Amino acid sequence: MNTTITLKHINKLAIPALISGVSEPILSLTDAAIVGNIEVNATESLAAVGIVTTFLSMLIWVLGQTRSAISSLVSQYLGANNLDAIKSLPAQAIFIITSLSILIIITTYPFATSIFKLYNASNLILDYSVDYYKIRVFGFPFTLFTIAVFGTFRGLQNTYYPMLIAIVGTIVNIVLDVVLVYGVDGLIPAMNIKGAAYASVFAQLIMAVLSVYYLLRKTEISLKPTFPFNKEIKNFTLMIFNLFIRTIALNVTLYFASAFSTSYGAAYIAAYTIAINLWFLGAFIVDGYSSAGNILSGKLYGQKNYKALVQLSNKLIKYGIFLGITIAIIGGLLYYPIGNIFTDDPEVLNQFYNVFWIVLVMQPFCALAFIFDGVFKGLGKMKYLRNVLLFSTFVVFVPILFWLDALDYKLYAIFVAMTFWIISRGLPLIIKFRKQFLSLSQKT
Repeated sequence: MNTTITLKHINKLAIPALISGVSEPILSLTDAAIVGNIEVNATESLAAVGIVTTFLSMLIWVLGQTRSAISSLVSQYLGANNLDAIKSLPAQAIFIITSLSILIIITTYPFATSIFKLYNASNLILDYSVDYYKIRVFGFPFTLFTIAVFGTFRGLQNTYYPMLIAIVGTIVNIVLDVVLVYGVDGLIPAMNIKGAAYASVFAQLIMAVLSVYYLLRKTEISLKPTFPFNKEIKNFTLMIFNLFIRTIALNVTLYFASAFSTSYGAAYIAAYTIAINLWFLGAFIVDGYSSAGNILSGKLYGQKNYKALVQLSNKLIKYGIFLGITIAIIGGLLYYPIGNIFTDDPEVLNQFYNVFWIVLVMQPFCALAFIFDGVFKGLGKMKYLRNVLLFSTFVVFVPILFWLDALDYKLYAIFVAMTFWIISRGLPLIIKFRKQFLSLSQKT
């Protein structure tokens, strides 16, 4: 096979995926920016948004791994020209994951106060966290449903419709954030942090409805679950299990980062909230190219076209480094204006500016790690991804964090540990990929 992977080919998938990928961090960033500028208890409200966003991100990343598993299997069957054999899987997967999301609402809603105490939230921050969560959690099933549908589209080599859905959801969220948080004189009372939560839930509902519409109208995939289960459901479940363990390890990192920053005081958790959400934004921007790697690697692997697969990886390394450096430069040029978007509290801004440069330095390393995450997910090699993240979390991140925290480096400790965590995630993936596929590429 002589399939040539061009920049145009990659960008055709990556740019729409990039736009749709930033929708989730933009939802959280919008909440943070709007809430951080309210007139009453802005710093405490911003801290609460950060804590709840961390917890919800954990849930979404744990159960949202269906997107990668569905995309991997669908793209591999598409590459093998055997799509009919996999058509029943997406509906079955969506049914399972949506049922689990409802179970999570039932089991976490009554214990919201206890959950956020684990993040060291107390007093007003704890009250705001509970209020915000008890509204936003009802958008959880809609989010997981949408993510699973996006995985189906990706497996079909289509990132255009997910982009349209994400754009609509983001616009709805931003408009409702302004209206519900600040209120409209004589029409809608200011709801403050609760308004931000309602805006997010409604935006997630709209995205789920649009996902149903486009999947049924633009593909031959049904949303009606049928039985018996597809023959790939066992492989799908194993992928999900490995990704589940992997994501638990990932969220250990986020839990410790959030808990440590909260323990330093309101100004620190507010600064951490701004910095980590900007880090998420950078991650989701890169996710466009990670998605292209996921989509194309799965199809090429299904075709056994190893030469094109290696060609793809070489191009993605170049694009990833370029993209990471570009994000860092833009962040550097807007270093101080960015902070002022989220808050005018001088203490919060001071702590944010102290560590934001580390977030920017991380970006090229993040780009490579996230892109090869996507490639390995497309290949279906979830077990190796699991082992790498277990190593980077428990052997690299946790010891460095506790060591630097003991030296009283506070937010520096968190973001320096995260930098080494990212490097130890990306480097083994690149080495493993090239070791396995370089020799195979010479035979095709």
